[in-house]
Amino acid sequence: MRDLKRLFERLDYEILQGKLEGEISELVYDNRKVVEGCLFVCIKGAAFDAHTVAGAVADNGAKVLVVEHEVDVRSDVCVVKVADTREALAKLSAAYFDYPADTLKVVGITGTKGKTTTTYMVKSILENAGYKVGLIGTIEEIIGDEHIPANNTTPESYIIQNDFRKMLDAGCEICVMEVSSQGLMMHRVDGFTFEIGIFTNIEPDHIGPNEHKDFDDYLHCKSLLFQRCKKGIFNCDDKHFEDILKGHTCEVETFGFDPKADFNARNMEFIRGIGYLGVNYNVKGLENFHVEIKVPGRFSVYNSLTAIAICHHFGVSQEAMVRALREAKVKGRIEMIHVSDEFALMIDYAHNAMALESLLNSIKDYVPERLVCVFGCGGNRSKLRRYEMGEVSGRLADLTIITSDNPRDEDPQAIIDDIKTGIEKTDGKYMEIIDRREAIKYAIEHGKKGDVIVLAGKGHEDYQEIKGKKYPMDERVIIAEILEELK
Repeated sequence: MRDLKRLFERLDYEILQGKLEGEISELVYDNRKVVEGCLFVCIKGAAFDAHTVAGAVADNGAKVLVVEHEVDVRSDVCVVKVADTREALAKLSAAYFDYPADTLKVVGITGTKGKTTTTYMVKSILENAGYKVGLIGTIEEIIGDEHIPANNTTPESYIIQNDFRKMLDAGCEICVMEVSSQGLMMHRVDGFTFEIGIFTNIEPDHIGPNEHKDFDDYLHCKSLLFQRCKKGIFNCDDKHFEDILKGHTCEVETFGFDPKADFNARNMEFIRGIGYLGVNYNVKGLENFHVEIKVPGRFSVYNSLTAIAICHHFGVSQEAMVRALREAKVKGRIEMIHVSDEFALMIDYAHNAMALESLLNSIKDYVPERLVCVFGCGGNRSKLRRYEMGEVSGRLADLTIITSDNPRDEDPQAIIDDIKTGIEKTDGKYMEIIDRREAIKYAIEHGKKGDVIVLAGKGHEDYQEIKGKKYPMDERVIIAEILEELK
């Protein structure tokens, strides 16, 4: 049970009917989960507005309704009006779980690319230094020893606050989380203050009818994080750096290749080891030491600089940072898999043209003998993405092996034919192998000295979705089986 007045102590509100007194049994925002004596928050979504079922919610036992406008309900139900019920849900959730983020130090990372990799890097370094760290992100939520698959990059505010409480109960001192533009726009991270907010980069993305109306709106929503954190750490090399800063209320630090950045990279060099690609550089500024990472690409420098900047503020030693970064690995994000001493292979989640282009361009910096790209596209999704990804791979890869991703309800061959429409605009060589396992086997079997093979699109996913059913398919397992067969 929770005292009602304490739940509303950080909210501006108006009581439309009844009295705000006594206790409630639960805080609920899904009308299918209403229980006797609960406080129900009417959320207005893209497809469903809970205000339309306020009467039924009250009849099913809700004691208090939180609304944005008047509703017709029984007179014995307390109705509280607020300006925005999503914002109210965030603040009520924080109070409901006894303000866990007042104790837990929360680090939020926003940007178009790099959020997932950076959260895992930061978690790895901090744990190497002896901290107990929780994580909320695109792949999963990690609370103690529990790994929970994620549905959204940034979950609903109630879930976030519940996770924070569970993290504290599990002994965590820090939470590292990805913060999406949607999460900021929909008030999912209201109700608490981030210890540190991070800006990685921004490019046009998530623009459409159910997301952001245009790039300016997308950028504005990203910038909201820096009105919700104590310290902001920004990629000052990004051309939109000054725009993201507008309206900020936090202390500002920077990272990047710019020598004026508080954490800056010098003397970067690309390295090729046995079966892997990596990068070396010196970090200068507020930290000064040599960094070696077994993850390829210039963006790996940005990700690691971000992690260094964050961990600097938690007093992590240089030795702990160097040790953790050397072994940093994120499932499905530029994940190097050793299959041969002759050539390199990696798995990455790149599943749109922008991500694939960034990835393949980064690999070309290593001047591979051949760049081989194995990818497909998801069914029941935009055909434009297929054309664009085909064109990108045809332009940048020396050989593209077109295969299946998650065909869902579509014919896999029809999806491949769409990809070919894009690739045929280029001079790129390609072949098609509809079965993804066979496509991977072909790429490995025919790998040549100096090649780099990229398996794009599936990343961390361990299934393939066909006709509404998910079948087990983990590329790491497939690779291990293929290597065993090839012995």
